[in-house]
Amino acid sequence: QVQLVESGGGLVQAGGSLRLSCAASGRTFSSYAMGWFRQAPGKEREFVSAINWSGESTYYADSVKGRFTISRDNTKKVVYQQMNSLKPEDTAVYYCAAGRFTIATVAAYTYWGQGTQVTVSS
Repeated sequence: QVQLVESGGGLVQAGGSLRLSCAASGRTFSSYAMGWFRQAPGKEREFVSAINWSGESTYYADSVKGRFTISRDNTKKVVYQQMNSLKPEDTAVYYCAAGRFTIATVAAYTYWGQGTQVTVSS
């Protein structure tokens, strides 16, 4: 079993940057693919980025490609998401998730954190 705790959210102006962290507990962290998802008010949860168990493969939603970077440190059991050139439409609660497959589907991820709020002002 894996428990996930996100941090690093906050309020930032458009064009600014934030780095989200997701700390994991459990001995099997390095065997899981990790993903970041987000949910804005009134909208469905959507895929943002994913990284495979080794960190060698990464995937991004088109809306964040070139601005966000996902990475992981299996020794520290942490996954990161560096977010640059933030836009007001990036405002959402951001969740990290752990699953067996590195794909963009919410249902494919087994474990979820509680989320961290990111607000981008114009």
